Amino acid sequence: MEIEHLITSRANPRFKAFRSLASAAGIRRTHTLLAGAKLIEAWCGAPQSARLTPETWLRLEGARPHPLERRLGVETWVLGEALMRDLAEAGSPPEHLLLAALAPAPEGPLADRVIVPWGIQDPGNLGAILRAAAAFGFGEAILGPGCADPFAPKALRGSMGAAFLLPLRRRERLEPDGGVWLALDGGPGSLPLAQADLGGRVRILVGNEGHGFQGADLPDGIQRVAIPTRGVESLNAAVAAGIACFETARRGGGRP
Repeated sequence: MEIEHLITSRANPRFKAFRSLASAAGIRRTHTLLAGAKLIEAWCGAPQSARLTPETWLRLEGARPHPLERRLGVETWVLGEALMRDLAEAGSPPEHLLLAALAPAPEGPLADRVIVPWGIQDPGNLGAILRAAAAFGFGEAILGPGCADPFAPKALRGSMGAAFLLPLRRRERLEPDGGVWLALDGGPGSLPLAQADLGGRVRILVGNEGHGFQGADLPDGIQRVAIPTRGVESLNAAVAAGIACFETARRGGGRP
């Protein structure tokens, strides 16, 4: 049976500890907060759910217990509305929060298909890119410098748990392996996506929302690839990534 505790003050040491763990970002992040019953349920049903270890259930004062509280077997802390709002970084406090510890990023060889967001700053864009990659059979993601934190509460809410669907690694520099590395970029020397090699071990790079890879000195072995458009100069980063992931799956025999 879960153990319940009540917190009514921001000065409470345990509340301060929860807030400290939830607010750390990037490589300093060791925990994340899952805000709301839908997101918690999505995590429980995700194939990569083992990356998170549930530690503490946080319930809004007056809310009914959720069935997963008992199933997960963690402590339950009951918080007032203002405290729940502070932790969730939301205007309206959720009835349930789950504080979970993050396991270390995977090591070893990369998956056959990898999405590589590089400098994607908007949490919504990053979430959409991860969701598209997972939907079309990509097995992993590499996050480059400047990328939004996929486990921040706002990012998880915006992506509805896309970070649960793929193993994630962070890299400070590009280190191409023996796979096919393709950078989505419409600049000089770009190859149309229709002519790109999308078979075998594919790594698709998606650049910053503002400038992509324009002017970037990419390592040898990375081919710039363009998605032809009509009437507009460029596509949203998440849209471009979705098209490239779909085309990779279509030609490679994966999903769909």
